[in-house]
Amino acid sequence: MAKAPDAFRTISEAAEQLDLPQHVLRHWEDVFGTIRPMRRAGGRRYYRSYDLELLNGVKTLLYKEQYTTKGVQKIFKDNGAQFVAEIGRRAFAGEEIEMKPAPADSDDDEVQEEAPAPAIPAIREEDHVIISKETLRDLLKRLEAVQDNLDEATLAIDTIVALDES
Repeated sequence: MAKAPDAFRTISEAAEQLDLPQHVLRHWEDVFGTIRPMRRAGGRRYYRSYDLELLNGVKTLLYKEQYTTKGVQKIFKDNGAQFVAEIGRRAFAGEEIEMKPAPADSDDDEVQEEAPAPAIPAIREEDHVIISKETLRDLLKRLEAVQDNLDEATLAIDTIVALDES
């Protein structure tokens, strides 16, 4: 029985789907901090469909578009993970990939047209809040725990659905 497209994948299933060795996926997790599969007790990795799209985007940029690792890191920094995931989605679908770079600091004398900035309410001095790095780290840990709980719940639901279907 084939897995649903949005089902979790183990590292061996992800590596097979992407036609890459498992150690490459582990390496990319280290090099590109944005790629963070869910981990179960014991450290076993479970890749979500979004993780696979990110990995496929990285693979496409490195192997097909011939970017260097630093070049892909810059793409992550300039354009964000959604951009790389979209490249991965298009590559999975067999669509043409258009590399539209983010507006960069251009040394050219060309005038670039920009979309008007959205109206942002003015920030008053009394609206500023100072938050310590320690507080931010604590908030990040709590958010990551919430994400882990959501991933666990999703995995449990997928398991129940799979059992009901069999």
